[in-house]
Amino acid sequence: MLTRGLAGSVLVLLGGLVVSTLPDSSFLLDSEQLVALRTHTAGRMAGLVVVLAGLGMLAAAWLSLCRTLARDDRPGGLELVRQATVLWALPLLVAPPLFSRDGWSYAAQGTMTRLGISPYEHGPGVLAGPIVEAVDPRWMETLTPYGPLPLILGDLSSRFTTNPWALVICDRLVALVGLALIAWAVPKLAVWSGVRPALASAVAIASPLMIANGVGGLHNDLLMVGLMAAALVVGVERGWLWGAVVGGIAASVKVPGGLVCIPIVLASLPVGASLLERVKRLGIAGAIAVVVLAAVGFSWGLGLGWVSALSVPGTVYTPLSPPTFIGGIFDQAGHLLGFEVEQHTFADAFRKVASVLSLVLVAWVALRWPAGSRLKALEGTTLLVGGFLLTLPVVHIWYLLWVVPFVAAMRLPRAFSVVFVAISVVGGMVAPLDSSLHGAWILIIMGSMYVALATAVLMLSRFGRERIRHIAEVDWLPAVR
Repeated sequence: MLTRGLAGSVLVLLGGLVVSTLPDSSFLLDSEQLVALRTHTAGRMAGLVVVLAGLGMLAAAWLSLCRTLARDDRPGGLELVRQATVLWALPLLVAPPLFSRDGWSYAAQGTMTRLGISPYEHGPGVLAGPIVEAVDPRWMETLTPYGPLPLILGDLSSRFTTNPWALVICDRLVALVGLALIAWAVPKLAVWSGVRPALASAVAIASPLMIANGVGGLHNDLLMVGLMAAALVVGVERGWLWGAVVGGIAASVKVPGGLVCIPIVLASLPVGASLLERVKRLGIAGAIAVVVLAAVGFSWGLGLGWVSALSVPGTVYTPLSPPTFIGGIFDQAGHLLGFEVEQHTFADAFRKVASVLSLVLVAWVALRWPAGSRLKALEGTTLLVGGFLLTLPVVHIWYLLWVVPFVAAMRLPRAFSVVFVAISVVGGMVAPLDSSLHGAWILIIMGSMYVALATAVLMLSRFGRERIRHIAEVDWLPAVR
């Protein structure tokens, strides 16, 4: 089980060297064999198949781990999960940014910060040389929408090296800090809802969704959600004021991280707290989080520049965003019916409506959600973050990481548990078919066919049906005895 997952990660690393974007100055491109593979469609297709095979091995190993923990509530289960996570993540530590080119942008933005060039005022295009060779051209002139903390950490890394790949490894170490925070927080959250900490941890930190997108993709979202999970535990068990401080630090990675302050405050209030008590304490916690967020930025001379860059994600249209997807259907229908409407007219309208709904959701949870219960705080966090995610104008596959630690720690009905596990598998398997292959439509189609064929074999074969039935019958998140 552990060896199979490790071998899968190694395959993901090797295949990733073929399909991922690399700087032109990378020493690996001195290899004629690797260049030949990367240049020809057949070579890139072979690399994609290797990556998908590796992810499939990771998925199989993870399912075996989950089944083992579901059947056997062994005392060392939590240590087994953490050992598996470390082994499966280790080969990807030295990988280039996988399935997305965001990691190269992070390296450039950290270098800009060190040079005194604010990424909130300029795009990576102001730099030259190897540091920007692999940055996505779409983002060369784009301001960063992230909070100041990732820029500060990138600044510190760039003081030791200017090699973009080494900087990417430093950024991945930062992402692993987020993973470590989740590994620390989820067992505690699981106790609140009465589920097995080891199994909840396996679902949260070792899944293909987490390994492929969180570790391989090294997105800032992993650090944000790790800080959110830690803030919830700290706020409920150590005091809501401290929770608000950690929530403010989470917001300094990405602003939605500050949402966790709401359930922290609700858990600290007595049952049946009045509206005035809610508003007063929410106001204090919000002020603390904002002060912490501002202090992080001003301490490094970055100020509040992130505010003006918050609109940057809205320039992208992704089908995983429900309002964008639904609005896009109306846009297409309008064109087919002969209406003369500008591009994205309905999509933009649905996005605005969804933004209003997100504010309504936040207000409703803050003012109406039950107070005085840590379990309700966990459920409220899941509802708040999940609902907010559904109303975002832009959603990438790695945004699903936002809800993973909170859903994993909840006691779900069996059907929902199986759905969550299925999403964790599929979310990892489809990771290579994202922006790493932007424009390579043949590879994307072939990869999709590969995944569809594997799914058909799994569903239609007798062995596959028996295995799925066996998994479905397992009480994935049973109550602690």
